[in-house]
Amino acid sequence: MRYDTGAPVRAAREFDYADQCSSLNSPTQRGCAFPAKRTGGWARTVTPEQILKSFSTRAFRREKPDKPELMLEFIAQAHARQAPIPFVQYWGKGLRPMLATPEYACLDYLDSMMSRVADIYEPGAEFTLVFTDTHAALNGHSQASIHSYFQDLVLATRGRRFKIYLLGNLVNAAGLPPDETAQRQLPPPDLLADLRVSAAKWFKGEGSVDEGAIRYFQANMVERKVMERSFPRSIFVTFNGSQLKSLFPESLPIFYMFSLRHGISDKPWFLPADFTGRRPALNEESSAGMQPALEARGGPAL
Repeated sequence: MRYDTGAPVRAAREFDYADQCSSLNSPTQRGCAFPAKRTGGWARTVTPEQILKSFSTRAFRREKPDKPELMLEFIAQAHARQAPIPFVQYWGKGLRPMLATPEYACLDYLDSMMSRVADIYEPGAEFTLVFTDTHAALNGHSQASIHSYFQDLVLATRGRRFKIYLLGNLVNAAGLPPDETAQRQLPPPDLLADLRVSAAKWFKGEGSVDEGAIRYFQANMVERKVMERSFPRSIFVTFNGSQLKSLFPESLPIFYMFSLRHGISDKPWFLPADFTGRRPALNEESSAGMQPALEARGGPAL
């Protein structure tokens, strides 16, 4: 499987995350506690369990996390070193070449989740967004469109608690040997049905809708290994549901969350450019049109 997506698109803030994560091998110390914030300073102590509860709430969680014990272990390891709690997530691209209202609302929402952690744990959290340029290329987007969207994402996250990577760069840097099994592997029928629905909406590349869905699945079989290798102690975040778990890194805990607020799971890059995600007032619901229909719909993202 080739990942040559044309002219390189690079982020000024990319760095070698593997070097940073190499020091995460200290034993889990769940019994330790460090100061938590109080008005006027940091006074009381906080445990890894309390850190987990700070973000794993109805405000953000769309369903139960996968591998919750491992998630707590990763939090405990960061807690023992007084390091930020690491999260990592794919960030995709729809048809538009620039960010719009839904993407900015989503970044605010993710930032608010990190603030929940920082409110009780002084080192806070760090959130890595992996821009799926490989998926955009597979979907037939032009290099100019991919580049402009990525640069807009970099600008939108400047000054926030986000790090940005390109998935294509991570795949190439991983140097994984060609996986002929992954290249021949077909998704299970139920998963293919889900991917086919999404491909029918968003796949504009070469070949049929079924071919686009299958290539997307095969790419994910390689990319999830790259994510495991690049972010071995991070909590993997997704707006998808657990029915797509086979696409995600096997060795990472998974946090299934909403995208703009409680009740909305659609990927922001696929939402209409003027979609705000705000809850309509009761007298607006009959005329709000599209917004109520989008509640918790979240399907697979190609």
